[in-house]
Amino acid sequence: MSTQELYAMDPGDPMWQVPAAGAARFNWEYDDHRARLLALYQKGKDKQWDATKRIDWDLEVDPYDPLGTPDEALALYGTPHWNRMSERERAELRRHAASWQFSQFLHGEQGAMVCAARIVESAPDLDAKFYSATQTMDEARHAELYGRFLRDKVGMLYPINDNLQELLGDTLRDSRWDMAYLGMQVLIEGLALAAFGLIRDTTDKPLPKQLLAYVMQDEARHVAFGRMALRDYYRDLTDAELREREEFVIEGCYLMRDRLRGVEVLENLGIPKADAEEYAERSPYLHMFRKLLFSRIVPCVKDIGLWGERLQRAYVDMGVLELGDSNLDLLMNEDEEVAQRLDAQRFAAEEAARTGEVEEAIAQGEIIAQGAVED
Repeated sequence: MSTQELYAMDPGDPMWQVPAAGAARFNWEYDDHRARLLALYQKGKDKQWDATKRIDWDLEVDPYDPLGTPDEALALYGTPHWNRMSERERAELRRHAASWQFSQFLHGEQGAMVCAARIVESAPDLDAKFYSATQTMDEARHAELYGRFLRDKVGMLYPINDNLQELLGDTLRDSRWDMAYLGMQVLIEGLALAAFGLIRDTTDKPLPKQLLAYVMQDEARHVAFGRMALRDYYRDLTDAELREREEFVIEGCYLMRDRLRGVEVLENLGIPKADAEEYAERSPYLHMFRKLLFSRIVPCVKDIGLWGERLQRAYVDMGVLELGDSNLDLLMNEDEEVAQRLDAQRFAAEEAARTGEVEEAIAQGEIIAQGAVED
């Protein structure tokens, strides 16, 4: 079956072409320079994994409740529309909402793959090229597993959100090599980590928990890479150059805060656009997500040296300035540890099951042998 047949809405032309700008840069200096980035590159190699083997794809998923998140998380919950819906219609809403959310993850991961490849092409330093090559593979794996989850378990996809596409296009069209870092590693990856973490920590479904925990383990390295590379580069920029990048961050943050609401899902299910936007804006879940959205972005922006007066005023307006003092390293370490604990639990359970099978086989063998002796 073609993926086009699984889209809940017409995605338009299946090929989106973004004109490339900027130079491909080669570097003939092969000596080791930045030990931190090279250590991260080594970690990137060591931590590669196979989405086909590490994920337990045999786990069943109810397509009408794929995430197990509470209904209170749905924008329609408690509204007149919700009260008029049958249980079947509510189940369909859950399916569409999960499909929209994971479809944005899927499209974002393909965007991250392209951006990582762009960094390989355009970054002037060889150590950055090395690490970005491992990240390109990571993002390909993430797109693979989200695509498989949507195709095989949910059976439905949504097109890329217009505003996510706009931010991705702005990132890719910019000729300055560091903008791929800033747009993808800081803004889009920061947004993704907030969304991933919220679902990972609230879902009671084992398959999506696996997907998100393992993807977040990779993303923790990616954000660390972006911080290192940009922090070093931004130290040498002029005030005017820093202001340009701060403007990009401000516009991107407002875009993500105000536009990534899933309104198109409600419209697709027959809710008038004005009502859909009102319900989304009233949703306590959306307000909580918006706060969490910036938990990864604001401290990263401050850490890389973009902390001018206008940017701080924008964060005051968004009510997130205090997040600049958050411990980003602690958050990333927790992402690594969640995946490690999940692996330990899964493998311990599998080992116990194998041990039980062996003990049962031995017991059956002893019974058979005893019977043969008695005969």
